[in-house]
Amino acid sequence: MKILILGGNFNNAGGTERVGSMLANGLSEADYQIVLASISSGDNPFFSLNEGVESVSLFNTAGRTLYRTPNIVYRIRKLLKEKQIDTLIVVESMSVLFTLPATIGLPINHICWEHFNFNNDLGKTGRRVARQLAARYCDSVVTLTERDKEYWLKGTQHKSQITAIANPCPFPVQEYIKEKNTKIVLAVGRLTHIKGFDMLLEAWIQVNEVMPEWVLKIVGEGEDRAKLTDFIKKNKLTDSVELVGNTNDVSQYYKEAEIFCLSSRFEGFPMVLLETLAFGLPVVSFDCDTGPAEILEDTGSILVAKNDVSELATSLIKLMSNEKQRKTIGLRSKEKAEEYQPENIINQWVELLDSFK
Repeated sequence: MKILILGGNFNNAGGTERVGSMLANGLSEADYQIVLASISSGDNPFFSLNEGVESVSLFNTAGRTLYRTPNIVYRIRKLLKEKQIDTLIVVESMSVLFTLPATIGLPINHICWEHFNFNNDLGKTGRRVARQLAARYCDSVVTLTERDKEYWLKGTQHKSQITAIANPCPFPVQEYIKEKNTKIVLAVGRLTHIKGFDMLLEAWIQVNEVMPEWVLKIVGEGEDRAKLTDFIKKNKLTDSVELVGNTNDVSQYYKEAEIFCLSSRFEGFPMVLLETLAFGLPVVSFDCDTGPAEILEDTGSILVAKNDVSELATSLIKLMSNEKQRKTIGLRSKEKAEEYQPENIINQWVELLDSFK
């Protein structure tokens, strides 16, 4: 079977590009022929690809006039024919607006791989339309969580072809054992409103009063840096909060932390939680849609009512005060991380692909 995985731009270093590249590599190792295609650029993929994965780009120039829908549809259709593709996996439901017309009349299995929460269209009406079309006309829709699958089943005129396959964890389960309490709480993500770091800092005011020796490290960069920095200064948190910025080696921060905190207002599928499982970190997380409840199930980590800043602070303090509980959760987290290792996730994709034979 020859498979085309189509994304926006695999030159980018984002989470979607990472898991798309991991899927390409995993399926190539499972003896599928893989073409990884970017709609724009993609001539130099950020994440390493196996030798057997072919990388192509629909457009290599920056001219905006090229990116009109008829031109994109034409180039996708041309690529599908030239490469004699059997199955098309579309990374992100919005691109279904291009791929559905591109596949008309072609004997191709069409999979829409959704990466966002169904209840959030990110401000684009087109995404709502694309999801309805995908549910009606794609051969399969893959969501990242069971909860999001239920939203699709309830909210679309589907053909019952919607299935949930989680993203793979980019880290193997870690073997190291932390020798001492570092008193570090870690948060990782883009410094943007969605990630709720403003609420985390509000909670940290309460935490810092009770646990002044603990430090909060936030790894990531984004448009809210100035606002968050101002809040830290105004509330005299400069000694206990560090905005680390971006890093090429996030693993060092996971290794040194005692607790991970997720303060997001909403998520699609929080990859950072998969990473924390692999490093055996206990988590305090808002129970936001979608992802945290499923990923943290059976680990003992703490789910807090969505956007409840006081409960977030109280839960952090309780976990900081209980080293035994942290160690117990850490062991269970590593056990749960096994479920998300790439070989297990790729096997689920292989099962889906084999159903088309």
